[in-house]
Amino acid sequence: MTVTRPARITAAGWGWRYGGRRAPAVRDVSFTIEPGERVLLLGASGAGKSTLLAGMAGLLGGADEGDESGALLIDGERAEAHRGRVGLVLQDPDSGVVLSKVGDDVAFGCENLGVPAHEIPGRVAEALDAVGLEVPLSRPTKALSGGQKQRLALAGVLAMRPGVLLLDEPTANLDPEGVREVRASVERALDETGATLVVIEHRTSVWADLMDRVLVVGADGGLLADGPPAEVFARHGAELAAAGVWVPGQPVDLPVLAEASADAPAAVAASALSISRDRRTIVRAGLDLRVPRGAATIVTGPNGTGKSTLALTLAGLLPEAAGEVVAAPELAGRSGRRPSRWTSRELLTRIGTVFQEPEHQFLASTVRDELAIGPRSRGVDPAAVGAIVDELLERLHLAPLAAANPFTLSGGQKRRLSVATVLADAPPVIVLDEPTFGQDRRGWIELVQLLQSEIAAGTTVVAVTHDEDVLRHLGGHGIDLGAPLAAGVAS
Repeated sequence: MTVTRPARITAAGWGWRYGGRRAPAVRDVSFTIEPGERVLLLGASGAGKSTLLAGMAGLLGGADEGDESGALLIDGERAEAHRGRVGLVLQDPDSGVVLSKVGDDVAFGCENLGVPAHEIPGRVAEALDAVGLEVPLSRPTKALSGGQKQRLALAGVLAMRPGVLLLDEPTANLDPEGVREVRASVERALDETGATLVVIEHRTSVWADLMDRVLVVGADGGLLADGPPAEVFARHGAELAAAGVWVPGQPVDLPVLAEASADAPAAVAASALSISRDRRTIVRAGLDLRVPRGAATIVTGPNGTGKSTLALTLAGLLPEAAGEVVAAPELAGRSGRRPSRWTSRELLTRIGTVFQEPEHQFLASTVRDELAIGPRSRGVDPAAVGAIVDELLERLHLAPLAAANPFTLSGGQKRRLSVATVLADAPPVIVLDEPTFGQDRRGWIELVQLLQSEIAAGTTVVAVTHDEDVLRHLGGHGIDLGAPLAAGVAS
């Protein structure tokens, strides 16, 4: 596969402040990435990594979108002049899917660049081969797994033959096999193309051996470190870990909670349960499981096995396709013990849910108001509402962002806010879908500590996760959906 000439990326005192925000998202960053270099871009959550990547891709807009300082150039010119040479793959696999069929989706970028029609089929075939996505061109994109969708997004970018490949947390929300698939696809593509690579990823151990260089962005501006991976991690490991960077070989110092007692009463239980998003397509069937009260229940399994659908069903947000979900007697609402029949107010005070996509639960224009919505709706005294909000802002390091719009936060900050909005209502049962995704080391530790303290206070926690450390540190009880369809496995 031939590509556009690999590009040089130069930042000279570059910074960006989004319109409406007081503080810059990035400030005073300087570096030169040589053509063909492979760079791992690290930094604490909120340090501006995604903003820097968007700047490299020429996607930040003009003066009406924000204020720029310094210079960020591709081969000596503004990034906007090289959009066709710079390919960006976002962390959410679904965000990269545009059209309904695999072949059409891969061809989409080429068509927008005005590539001659007779060249496009060859480019599509080369790109799919480079990422190892061996499916028919007519395969519906909605039928692909998360790992396949991420490879599809990568193929769509490679078909454009970019000189720069930018990946923003490409393995977020993927199961271990999906992580391996995407990592192998990127390596294979680089061997084919020689493109310049910049990757943002909290899973440093997955990517370190592929990289020539590590750049660490400081939360207060500039770079904390710059050099070969082994050298950076050896020389600055303790400092980087303290700043929130996941450093290979640096374990977290947290207690490991005990397994739930086999005879612990159930907060929620399901029998002969079938689950579905649309009540037509059954995702899983024949599930018999229980959620022990006052402990963590961790739901695991590969992408596409129904973990999120199960979580939403246990939380009462999706009706059972068959069978039933029943809550403990003390949680019963006016409509009985089945959460799917409760009113929204009954759910608010009984089972709180943190969605996989944080934006799906944001309603207010500021972080402070977002945290106050639940307590206010329950008629909590205004002074008490303020105390609840202030405590959560401090505990989750969101206080400096209290006046910010929730939709302008970084991915990790959005996740912490989404967890905090549920904790503000203090429900006895909390259901969380991938609670630690996109978190730096410090944010991860704080979230897990927060969940451990909730469990110690008697809260029942259900967490869907691919994160083996979450499973280990929260202890409790496991539900494995790795078994074939129609066979529920409860451990």
